[in-house]
Amino acid sequence: MQKNLQTIIRKAQVSDIESLVNFNQLMADETEGKQLDSDVLTLGVSNLINDASKGFYLVAEIDEQVVGSLMVTTEWSDWRNSEFWWVQSVYIVPQFRRKGLYSALYGKVRALGDEAGNVCGYRLYVERENLVAQRTYEALDMGESHYLMFESQ
Repeated sequence: MQKNLQTIIRKAQVSDIESLVNFNQLMADETEGKQLDSDVLTLGVSNLINDASKGFYLVAEIDEQVVGSLMVTTEWSDWRNSEFWWVQSVYIVPQFRRKGLYSALYGKVRALGDEAGNVCGYRLYVERENLVAQRTYEALDMGESHYLMFESQ
């Protein structure tokens, strides 16, 4: 993190919904070329912020401007009798990338997980072609899983 950037990492609140919706739309377009429905997305973001059982968002704020975010959801592991925390919907405003913001956000996720006391690991998925993000995750001691992801809609 650059020393001249005063960064605050905090849990998102209702006043952050507009920024989070915007970040999700930008991320979906940038990574997958998808256009997300604003009404559905706004409801989805709002529901998560208003129901902690669904997870939480963290935001990175510089000079009172939200410039990055990520979402955390949980997965129960019966094998471990604890939770995996999934990091999702990561977005950093382009001019603030490569300045340590994701590291700061992820550090806060880890600190909150340690505080919760029932987290057995942290997971995320990344586009196969996104080598820059993969290097960032590897630098934070995350390694490629042996699992493949399948989905149905």
